Amino acid sequence: MTKMKKRILTGIQPSGILHIGNYFGAMKNAIELQEEGETLLFIADLHSLTVTPKPEDLRERVKRVALDFLACGLDPEKTLFFRQSDIQEVCELTWILNCLTGLGLLERAHSYKDKIAKGFVPNNGLFSYPVLMAADILMYQSNLVPVGKDQKQHLEMARDIAIRFNQTYEELFVIPEPLISESVAVIPGTDGQKMSKSYNNTIEIFAEEKAARKKFMSIPTDSKGLEEPKDPDHCNVFQLYKLFATKAQQEEMAAKYRAGNYGYGHAKQALFEAYMDYFAPMRKRRAELEKDPEFIQEVLKKGAENARGIAEETMRRVRSAVGLR
Repeated sequence: MTKMKKRILTGIQPSGILHIGNYFGAMKNAIELQEEGETLLFIADLHSLTVTPKPEDLRERVKRVALDFLACGLDPEKTLFFRQSDIQEVCELTWILNCLTGLGLLERAHSYKDKIAKGFVPNNGLFSYPVLMAADILMYQSNLVPVGKDQKQHLEMARDIAIRFNQTYEELFVIPEPLISESVAVIPGTDGQKMSKSYNNTIEIFAEEKAARKKFMSIPTDSKGLEEPKDPDHCNVFQLYKLFATKAQQEEMAAKYRAGNYGYGHAKQALFEAYMDYFAPMRKRRAELEKDPEFIQEVLKKGAENARGIAEETMRRVRSAVGLR
């Protein structure tokens, strides 16, 4: 008897230009998972409405996210890749789950509190964001959901909502498990903080070469001179270099740091070259895909058609369970 593959669901918000923190923190893992199970990856355009982006900006960001993922190795033959909003059943399921979700559960959400503390204008979409996320997860009967540690609470809330539904009506939803990669460290930005658009310290995956080099060369370091030995473990340039370099290359650069007569300018140039080499095949693939925008739309359309088949079956059962139709 053939063992069924686990169904793995990942969502990515089209919130702006993707950077290397996005790549090493989520994208790379999502692409590798397509070899591990039945994978679904959606572009969470409904989630992005919580900050009311301009319509033209949102459409462009969705297109860009799709382009970047395909360029970086996402295989639409192995992963159902689609726009969240193309599956309208998710809005119906969100309402049904909203009616089962206590206010106290949502009021405990760390993410909502953090966003309000940072000056986000509160709205009901932002407040009930975890319910839409639960609908995304439960709609596709997902077994595993890759999440960062900052999103783990939302996954736990999705589990609570699924259990509440199953106890209230019938055992219908799979109870999802978090898939947290302990090997993925916080990706440092150019200033040493976590790489984030809100800190303005990002390096784009597909930055124009001249602009990328300028970013790398402007990374702040201490004031040690060329001749002085340096500590690679406390240097942001070296921490970024480790993302792109082999173990042998890392050891070689670390030895140069400690020996002296190796300046930060040399290290930054090596980092820039490693970055360009790493993403070179993906840059080539992206340039090819840009010439064929209809292919990207066709991939998303086909992915949505297949995902909708799963969603329709789930909603048929949900409607019957709650007494609709």
